[in-house]
Amino acid sequence: MEMHYATLWESLADAIGDREALVCGDARRTWSEYDDRSARLASVFADAGLAPDSKLGLYLYNGTEYAESQFAAFKQRYVPININYRYLDDELHYLIDNSDSEALVFHTSLGERVAQVMDRCPDVKLWIGVDDGGELPDGAVRYEDVVGAAEPAKRITRSPDDVYMLYTGGTTGMPKGVMYDMGGMLQGFIQLGFPILGLGIPEVDAIAELARGQWEKGEALVAMPACPMMHGTGQWLGWMIPHCTGGKVVALTERSFDAHELWQTVGRERVSQLVIVGDAFSKPMLRALGEAKERGESYDVSPVKLIVSSGVMWTSEVKEKLLEWGEFVLVDAMGSTEGSMANQITTRGNVGETAKFAMSPTTKVFTEDDREVKPGSEETGMVAAGGMVPLGYYKDEKKSAATFRTIDGVRYSFPGDWARIEADGTLTLLGRGSNCINTGGEKVYPEEVEEAVKRHPEVLDCLVVGVNDEKFGQRVTAVASLREGGAVDGETVRAFTKEHLAHYKVPKEIHIVDQVKRAPNGKADYQWAKRAVLEATG
Repeated sequence: MEMHYATLWESLADAIGDREALVCGDARRTWSEYDDRSARLASVFADAGLAPDSKLGLYLYNGTEYAESQFAAFKQRYVPININYRYLDDELHYLIDNSDSEALVFHTSLGERVAQVMDRCPDVKLWIGVDDGGELPDGAVRYEDVVGAAEPAKRITRSPDDVYMLYTGGTTGMPKGVMYDMGGMLQGFIQLGFPILGLGIPEVDAIAELARGQWEKGEALVAMPACPMMHGTGQWLGWMIPHCTGGKVVALTERSFDAHELWQTVGRERVSQLVIVGDAFSKPMLRALGEAKERGESYDVSPVKLIVSSGVMWTSEVKEKLLEWGEFVLVDAMGSTEGSMANQITTRGNVGETAKFAMSPTTKVFTEDDREVKPGSEETGMVAAGGMVPLGYYKDEKKSAATFRTIDGVRYSFPGDWARIEADGTLTLLGRGSNCINTGGEKVYPEEVEEAVKRHPEVLDCLVVGVNDEKFGQRVTAVASLREGGAVDGETVRAFTKEHLAHYKVPKEIHIVDQVKRAPNGKADYQWAKRAVLEATG
């Protein structure tokens, strides 16, 4: 069997066809139905003129249609393109144009935005609307209509060199398409994901039989991506890796995160793995558990064995509070769209320090002049991810050359994270170099300051930015939101942080706001934070 997602998933459909693959509200798909509907959709794309390596835009919320559309693309050797459902007209047009998409699948509630760009996208051959109550634009066809009318595409031979691409917004600049080869990426997923689930590192030909055994023993993975499937954390950890094991993926129905819905769905669907994005998700989850208890009710959290997070800070205090509710294994995965670097595994009685990780064997830390940082040296450097390294950025050779580099004959990805290696070999994450604040000649990483501010019992969330300052060059400034009923002021929180930070890292000002704005995947919106600070200071 070739190393390819579509080929593996087809073998799983053959082996466990009557088992459930996808659930979202009332929509339920067995593996056979998942395979059949995706094959029919693949025919629709082929009939529209798409060919191997054609790009296919997905402008969708979470749901069964997202997975079916991507599986359909893989079947025909197309390249699915994730498009953020928050993008408006110009941003949507940029993604379609930059990715060279020749078709777009979208929810009709986003149809008005789609209608605004259709005339500007002459290369798009097919517009497919997934009905969720919005109006279908002229020139588009309905998803269920075309799936119902099409014949399933015949299975084909594929190449492990086929390209997979995920667009990443990052923290600066326009979104970039990160390209992987299918075979290397799938092998990386098997090596990274399967051992954490206790499944070893099987040969790809053995996975279907392994999955059948897991279902027969009642031990098949039931995963829930609580974050958007359009982003790497939700797509890779919450959906694609679980499907590579033959597991079931359960999507939430609400368009913004509802922790009560999450816990209700956990009990109903017996979800064994949750995929979240750090404190931004786990704090509301804790609050929902507490609110249920106050009402004299309780959610059944017993099915959950594993909670995986990636993308933002997941503080040790929040992890400890989660473990008071269940015997979970918490996996804090340090990585980005450009590569996986390290992880921290937490259980009851074994809670590590925030932002301190066990490095992957292929991870290194290099100084700016490409010297390898030695453990215990106190030097800081850029984290380099080896192993599963992307091919590059789509249509951007300059950024590709800067991010994906070879040192001493080994190719690495440099996503931009800075860290140091402690004497015991663990990695302490400092933050993104692009967000680093230079204040009076000292480097301050926002993530470290945000963690200290969030330790205050009344603070719910926080973002830290540098703003121009005549004396210091930049001054460290924060915006923070409070828990419900919180009444503390910024100066009180600032005094609290002095107990946890060196003086130069303490924010000069902390502005209290109603809500700290984040992206749908929980990642920081530093551009918004800087605007909020400037508005507060006039």
